[in-house]
Amino acid sequence: MVEPVARVRSVAFRRHGRSAAERAIPEEVAVAFTYDGGAHAVMMATPRDLDDLAVGFTLTEGIVAEAAEIRDLQVIEEDAGIELRMWLSERRAATLRDRRRHIAGPTGCGLCGIESLAEAMRPVAAVAGGLVFTPDEIMAATEALAPLQALNRETHAVHAAAFWRRGDGIVLLREDVGRHNALDKLVGAMARAGISGVDGLLLLTSRVSVEMVQKAAIAGLPTLVAISAPTALAVRTAEAAGITLAAIARRDGFEVFAHPHRIAAEAVADVA
Repeated sequence: MVEPVARVRSVAFRRHGRSAAERAIPEEVAVAFTYDGGAHAVMMATPRDLDDLAVGFTLTEGIVAEAAEIRDLQVIEEDAGIELRMWLSERRAATLRDRRRHIAGPTGCGLCGIESLAEAMRPVAAVAGGLVFTPDEIMAATEALAPLQALNRETHAVHAAAFWRRGDGIVLLREDVGRHNALDKLVGAMARAGISGVDGLLLLTSRVSVEMVQKAAIAGLPTLVAISAPTALAVRTAEAAGITLAAIARRDGFEVFAHPHRIAAEAVADVA
């Protein structure tokens, strides 16, 4: 399997002049998702935790409702990239075949297999339940992210998605050059480990776009905390899904954009 990090030579220009340098940078490869012999999507991804990516993508794209509906999974390395070859349960395979017959044309990697604007903006799953967290817990979870981002510490160029749980800290963390991929890897890892997201925090190092909220909703993750800012559509989608959306999170504070009822009412200094 291709290593996730490559070391390359470069020429560094600094104020004191020019010099030869070497740098660790993330690798990315073409990854194809196939179901029951049919091609579905191809995207660029970091070649690590690809089993998790296969399961997570299949779940968050609504191709299956639970990991057990993937009957078999093979990671096949080829000259041009890597194929994630999956076989689905008979019912899910029939549903996907029908979906393929109605796809009008090529699609982008963010909304794979979507044929229309209406389908892209379909209502999100409603997320209920979830624990109430204190501001101190959210700030502690945010601060715990960076030390565990091994690939990013080496390359400074990948995203992370993590799951934090009270009493356990960060339970799982996945990294990828693509923020969607990092989240799909995390969702897949949680599904394969039988970990429910209802009692913890989803942590993201990237900005929060609508697709990230949609994926969190499908995965049943009620509280999302991001280092970067959300888009306006992501905020509206979180409101509709019942997801608590906290963003611009730092070790000393954060802002809540949707459903603050899962954040304990403690005194917090203004961050405006």
